[in-house]
Amino acid sequence: MTEYLTKSIGDCHDARTTRQEEHAERLCAELAVTPCSPQCPVWLLYGVQPRGARVSMEPGKCKGKAHKRSTLGVAGRRVLVSRKWSGKSLADHKHDRVAFVRQLLADVGIAQDEQPRRVAWHNVRPGDPNVPPRAHLLMRAVAERRRWKAEYTAALLASASPPNHSATPQAA
Repeated sequence: MTEYLTKSIGDCHDARTTRQEEHAERLCAELAVTPCSPQCPVWLLYGVQPRGARVSMEPGKCKGKAHKRSTLGVAGRRVLVSRKWSGKSLADHKHDRVAFVRQLLADVGIAQDEQPRRVAWHNVRPGDPNVPPRAHLLMRAVAERRRWKAEYTAALLASASPPNHSATPQAA
């Protein structure tokens, strides 16, 4: 995240206490062993061959700006790029996706049965006669996912083709 907060750790603040200085040192030490790009020689520390590897590369020795204290975090993308960042949490994004899919299905007339708001989960004891066999549960889950996928695909196809509201049939 340093890349998006500042271009240089020295520009954002001066360490006034030893604790702040130690924190900056820990950050530098962590980024020294974090690869900054697919070509970074730091990958060699982890047994991964970087893209465009050369014989002259030394494990952990990268000349990139991301590893220098004065320009800490300039190169490389360790987090989402800022143009795609929206300020939403993962739960917000999930809610947006669910709302989009439900609206798409509703627009083409596919009604979704609502899940009960309160669900009680209990651990199943071995040999419980009220529980179907595991194979049946798995097949039911697979069938449900396939049904959802088919409904979503049908809704996408129905929403992509504009409806014909013409009073006369189209000529061939």
